[in-house]
Amino acid sequence: MTLSARHPWVRALLDWSRGWWQVIRFGAQVLVLAMSPSSYRSSQRPRIVQSIYQATMPMLTGFVVLSAIAGLVIIRIVLATALSYGLSRYALDVLVRTLVLELIPLSAAMFAALRYAMPAGEQVRKMRMQGLFNTQLAAGLDPMRDTVLPRALAGMFAVITLAALSSATTLVLTYISVYGFSSWGLAGFTRTVGQVFNPVIVLIFGMKTFFLSMAVAIIPMVPTPREAGIGFGWAHAEVVRVARLLAVVLLIEMLSLVGNYY
Repeated sequence: MTLSARHPWVRALLDWSRGWWQVIRFGAQVLVLAMSPSSYRSSQRPRIVQSIYQATMPMLTGFVVLSAIAGLVIIRIVLATALSYGLSRYALDVLVRTLVLELIPLSAAMFAALRYAMPAGEQVRKMRMQGLFNTQLAAGLDPMRDTVLPRALAGMFAVITLAALSSATTLVLTYISVYGFSSWGLAGFTRTVGQVFNPVIVLIFGMKTFFLSMAVAIIPMVPTPREAGIGFGWAHAEVVRVARLLAVVLLIEMLSLVGNYY
């Protein structure tokens, strides 16, 4: 009897290690392909553009509207609370840091994961388990470049686009809520936002959004070590994938908080 058979926790630890190694290895392959100029040849570009359009456009309007509504609610709460305690001069700084730096990238990543990345990842895993990747290889095609890369780039683009547009919308709503429909507060608003977004914060914000987009695009496509055969352990595998994604998102958020405030 093997050690893993006598001690189930050993098998669980091995599965955990193999699972994260698969995520790292798969992510490295996608990143290398994404940086390779040959991945953007003329025959490949239409497929990538179509994937990006199909991933981003269906959820763009809905997410921007939802984030605007949620942002307005948070803005009113923060402004009213700051006014009641005599801390109105700090309200704008708190709103920019809370909404733009923290909540919007996180919500954009989760929204894109639920609406696009998880279904797209399921399609890729089914193709792999059904042997379609081997069929493509036999036909002289590269499944990683022709199938996986367009979906991964589409998921990353969707997260970044949602975060950028929602951040811009939230800044506009914040200005209107604080100063109204006039231009007299533009100088003070720009100065406050510029003080928040110093070069270090901008770098951390960009890296945070990029790594969130990578996690959302890649993790749903990676099969678990025990996932084999049609329907075997499907529910368990889905839970494992969601747990992986949440763990990586939480790690990225914690690292960004450390970088921003310590």
